[in-house]
Amino acid sequence: MRPLDPVGARSRTALGLAFFVLFVAAWSLATFGGYVPKTFLADPLTMLHEGWDLLTKFGFLTDIGMTVWRVVGGFVLAAVIAVPLGLLMGAYKPVEAFLEPFVSFARYLPASAFIPLLILWAGIGELQKLLIIFIGSVFQIILMITVTVGNTRRDLVEAAYTLGASDRGIIGRVLLPSAAPDIAEILRLVLGWAWTYVIVAELIGSSSGIGHMITDSQALLNTGQIIFGIIVIGLIGLISDFLFKAFNAWLFPWKLA
Repeated sequence: MRPLDPVGARSRTALGLAFFVLFVAAWSLATFGGYVPKTFLADPLTMLHEGWDLLTKFGFLTDIGMTVWRVVGGFVLAAVIAVPLGLLMGAYKPVEAFLEPFVSFARYLPASAFIPLLILWAGIGELQKLLIIFIGSVFQIILMITVTVGNTRRDLVEAAYTLGASDRGIIGRVLLPSAAPDIAEILRLVLGWAWTYVIVAELIGSSSGIGHMITDSQALLNTGQIIFGIIVIGLIGLISDFLFKAFNAWLFPWKLA
């Protein structure tokens, strides 16, 4: 093992699986060995049993569906607004100078801090939860896309002007195609952050969703259900990340070269 030496696909898969095996082994040792009381940490078998009960008796699939809908809805709303705005800020420096201070300020504001205001403004329905995910995602996307578009190679822009391109053509035929693979990667990364915001949104004033289930399980000291809910979030996030990465690789194959 040497710094920056690449790892083959099989080795990468084996090493990734080895970590999970060691993690479950340590978890089993701590719980089955009696080192940690079940009240504070359920063992893996209890977690699986509680998870099966959630799926077969308590309609947990509906909760999962609601959470996925909220993540997708809030994230798409953020992307629809953030991508054009980030592209505009990256392309036109006066627009960036006008908006960047506010965007930089807003991206440091925790989305959870807006929950009391959003409950007052939008109630405790779906709109409030979508807005929390939107607020947590939109400013991050805007700023990252602005930086990406602004870093487009200047020689490509000058060559396009030399060939007679208009300002609109520069954006549509140079800046956007050049930045598109990185924009797709930014969206993939921020989608992962959106999953953290949805749980925060569901912890307060929610009657469905994975976060709601976790809150109910906390009141009952049912750590098995809590851990199962956390694992489900991780699995869904991992699957969505792999799908997003595969879609990006298919859409922009030259980026992997």
